[in-house]
Amino acid sequence: MKVLIVDDQRAICTALEVMFEHHHIETVVATGPAEVLDLIATEDIGVVVQDMNFTANKTTGEEGVALFRAIRALDGELPVILMTAWTSIETVVALIKEGAVDYFAKPWDDHKLLATVKNLLQMRELARENTRMRARSRRARQSVEGRHDLCGLVYASEAMHAVVSLAVSVAPSDAPVLITGPNGAGKEKLAEIVQANSRRRDRPFVKVNVGGLPDQLLEAELFGAEAGAFTGATKPRVGRFEAAHGGTLFLDEIGNLSMVGQQKLLRVLQTGEFERLGSSTTRKVDVRIISATNVDLPRAIKSGTFREDLYFRLNVIELRVPALVDRPDEILALAERFVAGFAVEGTAPATLSPAAREALLAHEWPGNVRELQNRIQRATLVCTGGTIQAADLGLDQKQPATRPTEATPVEEDLGPEHAAVEDALLRAKGVVSKAAAELGMSRQALYRRMKRLEIVIERRPR
Repeated sequence: MKVLIVDDQRAICTALEVMFEHHHIETVVATGPAEVLDLIATEDIGVVVQDMNFTANKTTGEEGVALFRAIRALDGELPVILMTAWTSIETVVALIKEGAVDYFAKPWDDHKLLATVKNLLQMRELARENTRMRARSRRARQSVEGRHDLCGLVYASEAMHAVVSLAVSVAPSDAPVLITGPNGAGKEKLAEIVQANSRRRDRPFVKVNVGGLPDQLLEAELFGAEAGAFTGATKPRVGRFEAAHGGTLFLDEIGNLSMVGQQKLLRVLQTGEFERLGSSTTRKVDVRIISATNVDLPRAIKSGTFREDLYFRLNVIELRVPALVDRPDEILALAERFVAGFAVEGTAPATLSPAAREALLAHEWPGNVRELQNRIQRATLVCTGGTIQAADLGLDQKQPATRPTEATPVEEDLGPEHAAVEDALLRAKGVVSKAAAELGMSRQALYRRMKRLEIVIERRPR
């Protein structure tokens, strides 16, 4: 990228050219406003350094103001530095409010001007690379959305794109899929996407929360029961495995399944065979298994609360869903989708005020997408005038760090995250930026996570 120097005095242009080129920064020169816009359109310009007066005996700065505004109209992101010997400070300050990045009085400080230009060129290049990356990501998402059924999923982050791409790529197989991630992050939606893009899409898709089933009901619920098998069983009952025959069975909260339940489940996964409660007749089913949990199963295996052989049966393909706080690009898109979804039929959806948008982005969302949906539903019910204000979201109240269900103890909900963050920090020797890179999140997101998990780095004296 080049620096565009705009000044009617040739000596000043030459001095700036020599200084920049001595530091390996390419330049182009315009001695007046007439050729500036053409150069911006045809050259790779990274920064403009422009004078404020271009006609002899003029010192008002009006020409510089007009040129600056023309540049902004052509490229609103192009950094412009103002240089002046005569223009009033008030005029320059007004232009800085309009978007000029800095101004220098003539004669200028070489060191300061050079440092400013280098920083702006670097920032311009980073912004350009971010734009390219967003464009590639957008094209990739559009390709996935165009070729696959995403069941209405809204996402914008690279992290979710990687998960969704893996989900649709493994969907056509019959391999068991284990979906992991925090409560409310969208694990069930991902299971629906796998089913919708599988060869079993037109076959049954049966869901069951196995973690919420007591042992005395588990067998009848999963495998069925004959009439008279227990009190009140007046007719045969078809279990979830039979109901899902030829299709897919989604076992939610698998990490909270009891050891008795794990043993019974393992047998049917190994052989595809089972007996109804109260029957000796062996039945065989063809069922694909998708399971989900917020529990750290490897840690549960070490603690003796989850069977390793069952884990390997379930975890042929793992899909890890990131927390909403780690994909902030999606918060407003999801909020808009929920606002539209909660609109009363025949009326226009509510709109989110700028303050409400800021509040949504500032919140840490311990309850993830489910919490966001609930907050938006609340806001659409209490807002007035069709505009959702920040107060309508109810986010000013202190939120719990996690939202465990009765079947998920707090220790199990926080434990996996706490351990993963601590391990990454140990490997990075306390350097947060390195730990954040390893965990695939920004440094700011990791600081928020550490605050939520009450993790403090002890600084040793040197």
